Amino acid sequence: MRRTGAVVVGVAGAMLLLGGCAAVDLPLAGVRIGADGTPYAVFRPCGGDAYQGPFLDGRAHGAGEGPVTTGWDSRKEGLHGDAGFPLFSPPARWRARYRGERRLLPRHRYTLGFGHYVTGDSYNAVVDFTTERIARLRPGQVWADGRVMSRRAFERLAADSC
Repeated sequence: MRRTGAVVVGVAGAMLLLGGCAAVDLPLAGVRIGADGTPYAVFRPCGGDAYQGPFLDGRAHGAGEGPVTTGWDSRKEGLHGDAGFPLFSPPARWRARYRGERRLLPRHRYTLGFGHYVTGDSYNAVVDFTTERIARLRPGQVWADGRVMSRRAFERLAADSC
């Protein structure tokens, strides 16, 4: 009986250690609408954290984890600071690779994000949205963390999440 208990404790301890290594998802990415109706990506990494691998993946509704049909990705590492840019036009220095059309497509769902990966302090900044959800935003609003909020509320949310 003691031996079984020791094995259970050992397995549980190993699971805790392995589970502690996983990056957490934080609401540090959002989408806002410009005055002209253009959707913008908004990235707010924690403090002076470097980040990498920014991306935008778009899939048709009902495609599950099927192929990405629109969006972009970058293998750029060592990025720093807040970023805001038209959703389909990331900064040129990121050397993004594009897929499909460079606009929000009807009946598509999207994931926008980036990662910060450091031993013991890793996180993903991710926001999921649909074309229809972003079409309902008004200038000054941000979609993040599964809801609409003001830009000020998004800045507070991002700061508090760090």
